[in-house]
Amino acid sequence: MILKGEKNVEKNKKKKLNKTLIEKMLDQQKIPYKQLQFATVQKGDVKQMDTSILDDEEALVYKTLVCEGNKNSPVVGVVPVTEHLSMKKLAKASGNKKCELLPLKKLVATTGYVHGANTPIGIYQKHHFPIYLDSSMKEHDQIAVSSGEVGRSIMINPDDLQKVTDATFVDLLEK
Repeated sequence: MILKGEKNVEKNKKKKLNKTLIEKMLDQQKIPYKQLQFATVQKGDVKQMDTSILDDEEALVYKTLVCEGNKNSPVVGVVPVTEHLSMKKLAKASGNKKCELLPLKKLVATTGYVHGANTPIGIYQKHHFPIYLDSSMKEHDQIAVSSGEVGRSIMINPDDLQKVTDATFVDLLEK
């Protein structure tokens, strides 16, 4: 799959990107992926990827949100960057009565990743937290998720992502 404006997203082939730990894990498991690199922008205290060059394909980029539940915690929801996570739907799927976003100050201690670098693959491999993937990703052959560093992502098949994270597909979008 080729993203519109991909020449702006991916570095020149001559200037090969170093692999992230997540990419090395996928290589070991022989799971195909494609490296992506986005510019980052500072928003308050955190850096975020600038996905604006993707136009209508921005919905192919998924964010990883770590939440606390009242019974089972933490839980991880993965939704398009263009959408909002329904805390009620995540709570129901994870066996909680309610969920809320994990406070930013607890993020690194809980996941090992800074804001903007959380990846469902690394979180599952390191902590085995339950992962819930929004079912909308099954509509695409390839989607992008973080590869563990701010500004770095991978394009991966949703079924491969599900297998490597032992995730559950469920409707997570706020309507």
